[in-house]
Formats: sequence, structure tokens, C-alpha cells
Amino acid sequence: MRETEEIKATLLQKREHDGAGASGSHSADESQNNENSPIEQVSLTVPVTDDPTLPVVTFRMWTLGSLACVLLSFVNQFFWYRREPLSVTSISAQISVVPLGHLMASTITKRIFFEGQKWEFTLNPGPFNVKEHVLITILANSGAGNPYAIHFVSAVKIFYQKRLSFWAALVVVVTTQVLGFGWAGLFRRYLVEPAAMWWPQNLVQVSLFRYLVKLSFKA
Repeated sequence: MRETEEIKATLLQKREHDGAGASGSHSADESQNNENSPIEQVSLTVPVTDDPTLPVVTFRMWTLGSLACVLLSFVNQFFWYRREPLSVTSISAQISVVPLGHLMASTITKRIFFEGQKWEFTLNPGPFNVKEHVLITILANSGAGNPYAIHFVSAVKIFYQKRLSFWAALVVVVTTQVLGFGWAGLFRRYLVEPAAMWWPQNLVQVSLFRYLVKLSFKA
């Protein structure tokens, strides 16, 4: 009888201890579950953790991102008028900028300009990181797609035998692009921010980001 009471007391203490530990970590688990996606494919692919110490807006990001955006925009638009068009996606830039980013991180000077002043900056804040890589890919993806307004400019010239001036065509293209990015920003809270909203095509690039990060650490 005494042994039975001792076993019950031990189990009760253990249950109370487990309950106290669970209540202490309940808020952290709940916040993580709120950030995580209910879609299994997304929760297994996209991490919910973040490292705010990583530099993002760097000289490497602007240089490689602008170069990738301009290059992909020119190549895709140039070959779009061909009978057999050639399309270069942003995944090509996503893979090719990794060695370039690490090369810039190892060769560019680490000197701090205007040190101790308000406008101090450096061209090489440290190793090439995944946040720079993601922003470069976003810039490349912005230039990889052909603007829909190019169809208008081409149709006016080919089918109506009228020639738009360079500035008129530029205004039409830029206006439609700005409207597109503006609508995307307005509907971001409905199409991007909710954890239940997912875009299957982007999971491929996210998986590639994680693979390239692991490969960089091994190297």
C-alpha cells in the first residue's frame, strides 16, 4: 500500500513538473506555430527563423543584383522577337551569383569609410550571406520577365505602321510596370503575408537557397 502511494506521489510530481515546463514554452511554441504555414510543403521548406545581424543592403547586392537584372532583361527581350525565343530564368542568376558573391567577399577591401561618422560604410561587411543572395535573385527576377507593354509598342509599329517615340514608349512601359508593382504592394497583406497563402513555384527557389547555403558552409 505504501509503495502504491509513493508511486502515485512520484507520478503527480512529474506531471506537475512537466506542466510547468510546458506552460513556460507554450508562448514560444504558439508564436512559432502562428508564423509557420499550415501547408505541409511550405512548413517543411521555408524556415521561420531569422538572423537580423546579417547585412542586407550591401555593395555586393546592388552590383550583382543590378547586373543580373539588366542582363536578363536584355537577353530575354532581345530573343523574344525571334521565331524560337530564348528565355533565361532567374534561377540561372540565382546559381551563378553565388561564386561571384563569395569572390567579391574575398577580394573587395574591408576598409571602413568615414569611420566614426554618421555616414560610415564599408564595401565588404563580411561573408556573402543568404539575404544578399535572395535580394539579388529578386532583382534578377524583376528583369527576367518581359513587360506586357512591349506588346503594345510592338503592335502599334507592326500592325498599324506607326512609330512611337522613345520617350512615349518608355512612359508606357514604366507606367504599366509601376502599376503592377503598386497593385502587388497593395495586396501584399492578402497574397503574401498570410501563412496559409503559398506559391508552389517559389518553393523550388527556396529549396535551392537552402541547398546553396549548406553548400557554401561546407566549402
